[in-house]
Amino acid sequence: MAVTAYRQAQQEGQSVVREAVLDAAKQLLVAEGPTALTVRRISAEVGCSTKVIYTLFGGKDGLSEALWLEGFARLERRLLAVPAAEDPLAVLHSGLEAYRAYALDEPGYYRVMFQNAIHGFKPGDEAVTAGRRTFDILVDAVAACLEGGRLRGADAGEIADVLWMAIHGAVSLEISGFFDRAEAAERFRLLYTSVLTPFLT
Repeated sequence: MAVTAYRQAQQEGQSVVREAVLDAAKQLLVAEGPTALTVRRISAEVGCSTKVIYTLFGGKDGLSEALWLEGFARLERRLLAVPAAEDPLAVLHSGLEAYRAYALDEPGYYRVMFQNAIHGFKPGDEAVTAGRRTFDILVDAVAACLEGGRLRGADAGEIADVLWMAIHGAVSLEISGFFDRAEAAERFRLLYTSVLTPFLT
């Protein structure tokens, strides 16, 4: 029993340190850019040895992969938290707004996931699968609109592709400071409703 409790404490401690390392890496990316993302610099920010980071992540590539996975896990949770509604089009709209809110709340992760913030990083199979899984949430929301008779004229994948291309461009500009928050919110709604207009029934 004591051994089990000790191992649990070790695991919980590792989880706390892991989260602190990821948070420090994310903050460095936002504040100083990818050149600041070194194992030595991150360890100094967290107050741990470089060995701890190598043990947890295997080095910078492993840390980059972990940032990608954590970013998509957070986006997935945000999208899955969109409340159900009788009108599938309303759910789709809410999902698109949730995507924007995520980008605004987590610009560091968003840049890792979608803007090649870590130069030279190539996501592995697990990371690619995580990215695809979040996109499938959008595809499923569009499919529900097609099945519910709210959209028509193309398949779910095609409409989802066009939507994502549009909203990604919008939020990328916004987190880069090209619009103020109120103006961007209005433009964002205008954008996705305009994209969906040709497909409305």
